[in-house]
Amino acid sequence: MRRPADAAWIIILVSFIATDWLFPSDVRAVEFTIVGPRAMGMGGAGVAVTTDALATYWNPAGLAMQKSVDIRVQASGQITDRLGIADTIEEINDINTNDTSQANRDRLQGLLNRLNGASVSAAGAAGLYLKGYFGDHVFGFNVSDVATGGLFTPTPLTASVSGTTLTVNGQLAVRGLEARQAGLSYAYALADKTLSLGTTVKIIQGAAYAGSVRVVGSEGDFGFTSDLGKANISTAIGIDAGVIYHPFSWLRIGVVGKDLNQPTFDAPGGGEFKLIPQIRGSVAVNPYSSLTLTFDGDLTSNKTLLPGVKSRVLSIGGEQTLFSEALSLRIGALKNVEDAQSIVIPTAGLGIGIGAFRLDIGGGYDFRERQALASGSLALTF
Repeated sequence: MRRPADAAWIIILVSFIATDWLFPSDVRAVEFTIVGPRAMGMGGAGVAVTTDALATYWNPAGLAMQKSVDIRVQASGQITDRLGIADTIEEINDINTNDTSQANRDRLQGLLNRLNGASVSAAGAAGLYLKGYFGDHVFGFNVSDVATGGLFTPTPLTASVSGTTLTVNGQLAVRGLEARQAGLSYAYALADKTLSLGTTVKIIQGAAYAGSVRVVGSEGDFGFTSDLGKANISTAIGIDAGVIYHPFSWLRIGVVGKDLNQPTFDAPGGGEFKLIPQIRGSVAVNPYSSLTLTFDGDLTSNKTLLPGVKSRVLSIGGEQTLFSEALSLRIGALKNVEDAQSIVIPTAGLGIGIGAFRLDIGGGYDFRERQALASGSLALTF
């Protein structure tokens, strides 16, 4: 009997079963951001299959599953426009505010009613990621920025007449949190890589934002940068930990916990942003050596910076490599099962390797002009 295998099953089962008890669905956390084009092309699945330098984000245990030196830069972004805020703001700004007739006022109020209860959320990440090893000890390091934000209507917007002009009562609110971080990872594999354990310790500079956006005159750009206001800066330590169980050549099971120590940052207005632990699990199979099929799922239901909007994303994807991994073709899909406005988003990606150099791109789109994702990376792997 292999003790590492038994230990892995205990860790994995406890992680799955205890999730709802330790971290119930009403805790506050930001959503799990998709980082890197390979995972994005496979629907956001990366916990069990990421073994390059991006494992410092996805699951540090993955670093020890393959001995390599990897230097990688990447940028990723995703946006969700619930109920069509962008189009509605455009229509509002096309209205002649000098026309104070009841018909024009009713038209404006009808458009404002579309905004009431609507929201936009955005997330992105960029950085430099490194991986190396010394004997059986594998190390990773990243300097990166993971940002999440959202725009919503804190109070109902109404139309009124002020003098000879139509006006809008109320504004859109913007919230944002940047986690500017430097993370050091360590991983070690046991029993001929049957079991891998890893951890990441991060020094995080949190930049918390809060601002407002005028509806009329915003030109549909939401003011995500200019209207965020001055950031509240504070620093905290974050700890991630992960495990990968690899009992057969064709099967991997992974679990990662992020921000296990609940780092807390000062928010504008005297409040706090506390990052409650995120737990994500994954299963990956290789029907044959060049084909990977993988499924990821959030085991925690994460609150976001938008009131009433939660995130629990399920991801599924596949990768076919060709010509000794010189070409990688990826496809996938994801769905936020906690968001009633979310639909299944198909994704795809492509990787090209020439010697040690590698270029990867990935993205997704829901074809309703509501949700879009994009990512790209450049890497040297030895």
